[in-house]
Amino acid sequence: MRDAIVAYVSMEIAVAPAVATYSGGLGVLAGDVIRAAADAGYPLAGVTLLYHEGYFQQKLDEQGRQHESPQPWRPTDSLDHLPATITLTISGRAVVVGVWRYEVVGVDGHRVPVYFLDTDLPENDDTARALTRRLYGGDSRYRLEQETLLGLGTPAMLTALGEARVTTYHLNEGHAALLVLALLEKLRVSAPDGKPEDQLARVREHCVFTTHTPVAAGHDRFLPDLATEVLGAERFALLRAAGLIRDDVLNMSYLALRGSRYANAVSMRHGEVARAMFPGFRIDAITNGVHAATWTNSAFRDLFDRRVPAWRRDNFALRQVAGIPLDEIGAAHLAAKHELVARIAQAENKVLDAGRFTIGIARRATAYKRNDLILRDHTRLYAIAQRFGGLQLVFAGKAHPKDEEGKALIARIIAAAKASDGLLDVVFVEGYDMTWGAAITSGVDLWLNTPRPPLEASGTSGMKAALNGVPSLSVADGWWCEGAVEGVTGWTIDAATGDDDLRAGDQLYRQLETAILPLYAHRRADYLAVMRSTIVLNGSHFNAQRMLAEYAIEAYAPTAHAAPGVRPEQLVAV
Repeated sequence: MRDAIVAYVSMEIAVAPAVATYSGGLGVLAGDVIRAAADAGYPLAGVTLLYHEGYFQQKLDEQGRQHESPQPWRPTDSLDHLPATITLTISGRAVVVGVWRYEVVGVDGHRVPVYFLDTDLPENDDTARALTRRLYGGDSRYRLEQETLLGLGTPAMLTALGEARVTTYHLNEGHAALLVLALLEKLRVSAPDGKPEDQLARVREHCVFTTHTPVAAGHDRFLPDLATEVLGAERFALLRAAGLIRDDVLNMSYLALRGSRYANAVSMRHGEVARAMFPGFRIDAITNGVHAATWTNSAFRDLFDRRVPAWRRDNFALRQVAGIPLDEIGAAHLAAKHELVARIAQAENKVLDAGRFTIGIARRATAYKRNDLILRDHTRLYAIAQRFGGLQLVFAGKAHPKDEEGKALIARIIAAAKASDGLLDVVFVEGYDMTWGAAITSGVDLWLNTPRPPLEASGTSGMKAALNGVPSLSVADGWWCEGAVEGVTGWTIDAATGDDDLRAGDQLYRQLETAILPLYAHRRADYLAVMRSTIVLNGSHFNAQRMLAEYAIEAYAPTAHAAPGVRPEQLVAV
């Protein structure tokens, strides 16, 4: 990390399938930022926590009930252990923190390090060692202690590693917000008589913040008694003095907003929602993107390498896919579909037909995402399958261990899978992860996304599908408000259907009956043209290379949002 000027700080970062330090979209998105920085040679490093038991391993019983167990992996197989250590005070006790490193290698060999903070050390007691045991496990105290470790530990560990050039800390979601407190504390040491509000203005020049959560309940809040116990009375008093406590609650998103020079949502629509949630704050929108080479199936990578050789370094070159003959698009997709069929046969003992229309619905299982909306009217769905020669539905996704509604959703899908037959086949893939995500997004014929608007901040799985020529049928929410060109990149379910599942389901079936399946069944060349234009328009834009470029211009450039009177040379690490 000798040249890093941006530290990307996230509760989870998915660097590789074998490194079980992510739960889903937030971590995978963070990993794609890192991969884009490696490709671009951008001076950035990632910082996260190391989770020895991962998120959880999903097992489904005969009734479709989800059971969770630790997700074992060995850090020594993938990461380098570094000799640096720091000591933090958390909940009144000294916690020794070690660090591991993973290097992401870009297309031209540039390496971007990701640092994993680890408390599972013999110097610590059992409670402290457990802080890096499991992602999103435990109660509110456990969560706040983990976020304290991430926020306070990041600048201290970077200093211990000998890095002095970091000028910008990117707080990826509110979990990392206590980094603002860490920088304030450093200033208090050098200028103990300074006014906290003035020192906050200096700290603000070093932080940028991305919010991913359009649901109020998803923003972490901690009561003052707990915050005082975990942080200590002096630290909590400093937060109060700097105006970082709102309504007598430690609200991590509010702390991050108050402590950052720049803030953004992750789609244009989400920007509107976020500004309504936090009035008085400027919140821009930088729409998410996915790492093109990671999420493109090998058949399409080979095709692009042959036809558009610049695409790995310049994702915008995917516009040139417009010149690739449709039969080559179709052949690459069929190869990806055969891979998915073979993988499902091996993992689930379910044989699908690569010649039959297949829909993918794979994401976190929670109520607002409505993953089972397509199953709402079985009679109508079965009639559609009869009319067009059969349908195949491939589901996947984990429910949070405490999300009973999400678990019930999975059970309903499993019940539908058991009742399915050869004309309407339903399969639920167990243990959704990065590798399954890549296989399903590339191997289906249509990507289905049916969240309750406006609760989809962005959604990136449809972007992965687009890179593989798979069009979306999606509710007009999140990124699809920007990516939808009706009948060209996919099809839309009106956001005005809102919470009305009956209306949303009716539009879903109508799109299948009148637009999508007639095209696929009777005008195959026209369907291939939609697949090609999905790559040309959405694949070339909704990628991590474009996203990182926007961050570099809008968020990371130190003069872009500097306070009046602050010169660029003053923006050095505090």
